[in-house]
Amino acid sequence: MKQPSWKCFLSYFRAFKLEECTSSEVNPKLDLYLKQGRYQLCTPHAVYSYGDLYDNFTRSFDAIDLDLLDIKRVLVLGFGLGSIPVILEEVFEKNYDYTAVELDCKVIDMAKKYVLPEMKSSVNLVCEDALHFVNNCKEKFDLIAMDIFIDDTVPQAFEKAEFLIKLKNLLSIEGVLLYNRLSFNKKDKADTKEFYEKKFMPTFPEATYLDVNGNWMLLNRADALRPI
Repeated sequence: MKQPSWKCFLSYFRAFKLEECTSSEVNPKLDLYLKQGRYQLCTPHAVYSYGDLYDNFTRSFDAIDLDLLDIKRVLVLGFGLGSIPVILEEVFEKNYDYTAVELDCKVIDMAKKYVLPEMKSSVNLVCEDALHFVNNCKEKFDLIAMDIFIDDTVPQAFEKAEFLIKLKNLLSIEGVLLYNRLSFNKKDKADTKEFYEKKFMPTFPEATYLDVNGNWMLLNRADALRPI
């Protein structure tokens, strides 16, 4: 849904609340704002989507040499309002074929209403538990973005080594995985560091991570980064 130009302009000075949802079975409270000309989807403790200002992925894609990677098919786990394809399309001018998995049907309704009509890229939006999808998917993807949170917590099922192995099996030969983890406070940092060292690195021995101001973006291939 395209917003009036006057509202987009004024949203740089004050946020407009567009919708408030308290009926979601997945997220007890969801607020949708128009802020700085972008759609911002929030829970009480986290921002799920914020267009190209969803900075952790913007900074990560900037660090990756996208032009040297043969990316055609992208899997997004935890679609939200589609910040990941929006960033790749609007900031990096990439037109990929997306499969996007989102559990919350209320979020999907908002994405279909506000974001998807304005996108050029092909997006196959799937309303399904990402664990079930990954366990049953037989396709291969050149880029997988793992961005699943319930409020500010990654559900335990997505922290298990078995899940990481499933993700590895969904990657094409030169495929790239970006796994978003919180690293905001002392506990976040300790939990993410332990997950990276004890779970992620044993599955992806060539892994590295990007510290993007409150998040660690875990990357399966250090050689996918631009040379410093």
